[in-house]
Amino acid sequence: MKKYAQTIGQLNAMVDDGVVPGMTYLIFDGEQEYSAVRGMAELQPHREPLRPGMLYDLASLTKVVGTVPFVALLLQQGRLGLDDPVQEYLPEFTDPRPTIRNLLTHTSGITGYIPHRNELSAPELKRAFLTQQHVDDTLNRQIRYADVNYLYLGWIIGRLCKAPVQEVIAQQILRPLGLPTATFHPQPELAVPTEIQSGRGLIRGQVHDPKGYILGADCGCAGLFASLADLRIFARQLIENDLGNLLKPAIVAAMFADQTPIPGPHSRSLGWKLFHDPRDGHPLISHTGFTGTWLVLDKQTDQGFIFLSNRVHPTAQNQAYLDRRDQVFATYLREKGAF
Repeated sequence: MKKYAQTIGQLNAMVDDGVVPGMTYLIFDGEQEYSAVRGMAELQPHREPLRPGMLYDLASLTKVVGTVPFVALLLQQGRLGLDDPVQEYLPEFTDPRPTIRNLLTHTSGITGYIPHRNELSAPELKRAFLTQQHVDDTLNRQIRYADVNYLYLGWIIGRLCKAPVQEVIAQQILRPLGLPTATFHPQPELAVPTEIQSGRGLIRGQVHDPKGYILGADCGCAGLFASLADLRIFARQLIENDLGNLLKPAIVAAMFADQTPIPGPHSRSLGWKLFHDPRDGHPLISHTGFTGTWLVLDKQTDQGFIFLSNRVHPTAQNQAYLDRRDQVFATYLREKGAF
């Protein structure tokens, strides 16, 4: 796809320069598609080539592929209101001010330090998040991205549906959309390894996120594994037919418009980060995952970019990836608008 030659060149350079062990990606532009699989799935302790169809730990893409669509369904059904207080659904959380909108847009101001967080059991960790957090003066004033917002959303889903959030997502989102391999319980040999950690060894087929590892099915901010084929279906369905007609056009439109309570234009919709096309300023949405995953979607022009890597392998200390990702994004935005 000549239109995206510089973007593709920069992606290839990330593998060639060792910034990521390997990558799987798709660029689509209307009916045109270009995809590639390059590099290694594993570097240490053994070298293993990357294979088409392998599953990646999506990390925070779990938020927008799983949790946000189901919250949107609840909003559509009237079972949840954007400006409902969080406390209405999670009474253990004692501050009455933050709302569902705040959680979705990362404007809740919820913060707090939990000592020895990664050593707690799942019930202990959940209790600590609900009772040891406080709301600071950034509430309704500042966007501060934090997983805690989507932990709360996951627990609200669990309370309303009387089942763990990941089970709800699997039944109500992944299955209806017909995603062939997306799962919270991958076979390890089908999954791309992530980090090598002193306590856990090589992480493969288990969620990398430490909170997700402890909370298991009760985690709404991470834990989903998927292939490029899964994300292609999800992306196409979201921007072309309102997520397989699960959602009404109005709720999908809310994913492409500022939903923050802060006066003036800002950069958060329902779950997604908002950007604007450099040609005419129309909105597009993007989200990243810590492990090296990334989605960019433009509903107005039927364009998208899906990038999957395990940039945390063998170590998460990889600032070079973040710098390169910013360069790729700038190039992609420029090239997608070219005629």
